[in-house]
Amino acid sequence: MSKIKIAFFCQNCGYESPKWLGKCPACQTWNSFVEEVAQTAEKGKVQWADKESSGKGKPVKLNETEDRSETKILLGDNELNRVLGGGLVHGSVVLLGGEPGIGKSTLLLQACLTVKGITPLYISGEESIQQIKMRASRMKGDHDTPFFLTEVNMQSIETHLKKLQPGMVVFDSIQTLNSSVIDAAPGSVSQLRQTTSEIIRFAKETNTPVFLVGHITKDGAIAGPKVLEHMVDAVLQFEGDRHMSYRIIRTSKNRFGSTSELGIYEMTQEGLREITNPSEILITQRSDDLSGVSIGAMLEGNRPLLIETQALVSPATYGNPQRTPTGFDVKRLNMLLAVLERRCGFRLGTQDVFLNMAGGIKVTDPAVDLAVCMAIISSLQDISISGKITFAGEVGLGGEIRAVNKIENRISEAEKLGFNEICISSYNKLPESSKRKIKVTTFSKLQDLVSYLF
Repeated sequence: MSKIKIAFFCQNCGYESPKWLGKCPACQTWNSFVEEVAQTAEKGKVQWADKESSGKGKPVKLNETEDRSETKILLGDNELNRVLGGGLVHGSVVLLGGEPGIGKSTLLLQACLTVKGITPLYISGEESIQQIKMRASRMKGDHDTPFFLTEVNMQSIETHLKKLQPGMVVFDSIQTLNSSVIDAAPGSVSQLRQTTSEIIRFAKETNTPVFLVGHITKDGAIAGPKVLEHMVDAVLQFEGDRHMSYRIIRTSKNRFGSTSELGIYEMTQEGLREITNPSEILITQRSDDLSGVSIGAMLEGNRPLLIETQALVSPATYGNPQRTPTGFDVKRLNMLLAVLERRCGFRLGTQDVFLNMAGGIKVTDPAVDLAVCMAIISSLQDISISGKITFAGEVGLGGEIRAVNKIENRISEAEKLGFNEICISSYNKLPESSKRKIKVTTFSKLQDLVSYLF
């Protein structure tokens, strides 16, 4: 029996120290070190597969490796398939984080009920089987195929996994699991690293995809050391206001797909409903044209979205003018205001400017610059812009309207939603299309577009 080793771990980044430190030298966080048992008696570990036969136990060359073109597992949720990069990869480990009550367990429970062709196993360390059944009874799907287990000890879970051999496993949540190899409380840094490494070993050796549910801290980061996000293959963030019905799932890391894809849901009594046309919820249904409102054509990954941009410009009466954007970068807003003042002659230095992206979306696509500028001018002049016009273009420091990528997708989305006109950059090369019903108007300078509209 080896000697018990006591160490101090940083709760923020997982840095290990033999003594307590007031400030973590790795992440510069104060008062984050906690005392934990780092090593106890070595216990036997389960070997999931024969490493010699699988080729993982010895060095091999790529040209000597068997080429397996395995297809991805298609879940019954098209939005989740899109965010994962077209489906769930065999042997991948996906970490799903989000605020309490946002719908993480509901999302993965629906995935277990709707997936076809495999046997899912849902392991819960927070709910009983009766509580899971109460939630599942409101959802549609196959209630006969999935298996459910309430267990937190990794050694007991390993026994059930070897016996059942499921096609997909969900752990809800990673903070509740504990391994008898480490004598520490569940949710501690050492337990999180140990249980996650055992789960990853199981996923890679048995080629089984795994979902992990992770709690988040008050700062919005996933609880536990940062190394947890480095160990897994994909990290998904489930966002939204608990007091509103819409939810957004986005990717912050994905080894098998894009990190710019977006999935949108609506929380209903029957679970999460996929929003197949997100532009409808991002554009406010209004009867009258209002000043300070414009529609921008943006892209999230490969998905075109039309989003409503709302601006309010009013004289600054309390000293320095305010620049308050919601869902938009404040530095980019200051740049656009400087361009409007310098290149177009609008006096905005003494005005408060408030900007809002409807629907709670955080916009990073520079193609929304044109819609933001038009909304600000519309509010300043108190002249409304027609609700049938949309904009797609990046604004440069010289007042030029720069071309944006995938303009055909933006035009098609605007045409599908019934817009009559789209204003884009004249530097975008468009193929001639006689079937296009929407009017495409091109401009090279911001001043020309302002003169055209106002």
